[in-house]
Amino acid sequence: MLRTRVIPALLLRDESLVKTERFGRFRYIGDPCNTVRIFNELEVDELAFLDISATPAGRAPNFALLEDIASECFMPLAYGGGIRSGEDAARVFGIGFEKVIVNSQAFERPEVIGEIARVFGNQAVVASIDVRRDWRGKERVASRGGRKRHRVDVVDWAVEMERRGAGEILLTSIDREGTWAGFDLDLITRVSSAVSVPVIAQGGAGTVVDLKCAVGAGASAVAVGSMVVFQGKGKGVLVSFPGAADLEMIPAPFRDTATVPEGAK
Repeated sequence: MLRTRVIPALLLRDESLVKTERFGRFRYIGDPCNTVRIFNELEVDELAFLDISATPAGRAPNFALLEDIASECFMPLAYGGGIRSGEDAARVFGIGFEKVIVNSQAFERPEVIGEIARVFGNQAVVASIDVRRDWRGKERVASRGGRKRHRVDVVDWAVEMERRGAGEILLTSIDREGTWAGFDLDLITRVSSAVSVPVIAQGGAGTVVDLKCAVGAGASAVAVGSMVVFQGKGKGVLVSFPGAADLEMIPAPFRDTATVPEGAK
């Protein structure tokens, strides 16, 4: 039976790991490579690294740090942050990452999705879609770490990203990110119902029950942050991962066609 992917999503700020809340205040977690070693021991299936400082600083990915991470990691890796061209993506793939995650550049130069997909395959491109509500409760798609809002419907944008060549959608509720409040299930349902590619739900995971609910709402995979780097809400840092018995509680996704490119670790 196909198992739901539970993917630790780790946030890079400069050369450290941090964890944010609602894309705002952050706490220091630790050294990226040390954290990778722990996840190796926990036999995690897949890791995603998101550099939250690259795009705001207008810089390319920290390729030296990515090389260090890839050299320590025994599992498939995805990376997002500062990917502005097919050349940037090629360099990340050359280091040993299997997927790139594109957010802001999809708005500023949407053809970059197709450029990467044509060379490396759709399965290698993840379109990241961040969503937050304004003071009136209206849903807005955002880029640049949630700072720039766009007048585009989230479902329409997901459909456009699939049309452009994205093989997966990383769907994040900014309002729930880092809160332990559970996923935005309505958002997951609307987006997953509109696209044929896998949707990775992110933002709000606090318990295995939350992960189960996200899959029930239509997610093909779930990205987790706080629940795998903290002992609990408001508690100290502790890198962990749900055990096999807990993971068995999560139903298999209805649809998950995501694959790892040929030559993956």
